[in-house]
Amino acid sequence: MGSEKIIEEKNQGQALLTAQKEGNTKKLYIESYGCQMNLNDSEIVASILNGQGYNTTHLIEEADLVLVNTCSIREKAELTVRKRLEKYNAVKKINPTMKVGVLGCMAERLKAKFLEEEKIVDLVVGPDAYRDLPNLLDEVEAGRDAVNVILSKEETYADVSPVRLNSNGVSAFVSITRGCDNMCTFCVVPFTRGRERSRDPKSILEEVNDLVEKGYKEITLLGQNVDSYLWYGGGLKKDFNKASEIAQATAVDFSQLLDIVATTHPKIRIRFSTSNPQDMSLDVIKTMAKHNNICKYIHLPVQSGSTSVLKRMNRQHTREEYIELIDNIRKILPDCSISQDMITGFCGETEEEHKDTLSLMEYVKYDFGFMFAYSERPGTPAEKRMADDVPNDVKKRRLNEIIQLQRKHGLKILEEFIGKTVEVLIEGSSKKSDAHWKGRNSQNAMVVFPKGDEKIGDFVNIYIEDCTSATLLGKRK
Repeated sequence: MGSEKIIEEKNQGQALLTAQKEGNTKKLYIESYGCQMNLNDSEIVASILNGQGYNTTHLIEEADLVLVNTCSIREKAELTVRKRLEKYNAVKKINPTMKVGVLGCMAERLKAKFLEEEKIVDLVVGPDAYRDLPNLLDEVEAGRDAVNVILSKEETYADVSPVRLNSNGVSAFVSITRGCDNMCTFCVVPFTRGRERSRDPKSILEEVNDLVEKGYKEITLLGQNVDSYLWYGGGLKKDFNKASEIAQATAVDFSQLLDIVATTHPKIRIRFSTSNPQDMSLDVIKTMAKHNNICKYIHLPVQSGSTSVLKRMNRQHTREEYIELIDNIRKILPDCSISQDMITGFCGETEEEHKDTLSLMEYVKYDFGFMFAYSERPGTPAEKRMADDVPNDVKKRRLNEIIQLQRKHGLKILEEFIGKTVEVLIEGSSKKSDAHWKGRNSQNAMVVFPKGDEKIGDFVNIYIEDCTSATLLGKRK
């Protein structure tokens, strides 16, 4: 990005980053909701607009352009965005020249309808159309509707260097895939982010190299489904079988990519997210075991412990296959932590199927998880073909049972760290005390300990003395 600078600011005790380029005169304010991919996409957008005269700001009142990067995975996420647009409208009354844009999955789902429903919105841009932002802004200035939600078969933004607005200066995301082919019946992602395609491994390694040179200590390889990463020269994953024999023979899969990154940078921590049970291979698990710098943590969404529910969800694995994968992880990586995504109250879920989920949780004993009651999403196969027939009070009760069981398991797992020494990467000051550092161990557990002469970005060995329900408490070894 040439003369681009990343400036640290302070706001309510948090370190914030802005992209500043000498000579830029316009201000961009951007908010992100939803998954880590959205955070990474916002950094790509800020980079593109940084080259178009926009420096980012954390003060919405001074912004020339306000963008909200949206999520459609649940109804609550969309309602949150609607409420934020009300806030933008209040600011726009004071600053009438300010333009407002909606990015991401919600933009892709609603398209031009957004301009009709929310009069404050000036432009609507889908996840594959961010390069078109300069042209769309010209359309807005000319008084015309500005909408681009065309999904791409090729776009990976491989040549765009994100500006790391959402980073703590220690850890960063590197996107390796876009889109999803799995077509789970409850999910909007294949419709809002398109088909699955992978990024050139050379460009991925170049981005990691750049981050290492800038002092980053932890890299997360990111995608809707990282385990299905497959580079054979470009194109959609579904077209791999049509590629030449040479392309197929020289293709790079996720286990190979993971090995390349970890081998090239043995002193940098490597994480990845998110995994899909049907695509995680033994090769990936063995690669994790091979390298000490690959964190011993896997986020492995299961969604339900019932094979019959998984079939209705169009998940391409059974309960038994998932358990076999868990057993392999425990065998090859005995110190690996595992987290889950769980949906309760999916279409037609019976009490017996709910108990299957609880029993699976008892078997796996997840370190932590992300648990939700089913929320019907417009346009999905479930919305079109299945009745959302589990009463809300039943959903809430089942969700509470899942949450309580997860809390019990999570606390017990944290208690097992007491009396042990763990390596922690310092990420910053504790939220509750400036006299304490916070950081994570390899298993992704948060650790808090008194400050010494260490600094952010240091690896330190911490002896764990106690824990809360979500945090390990220790001291410098």
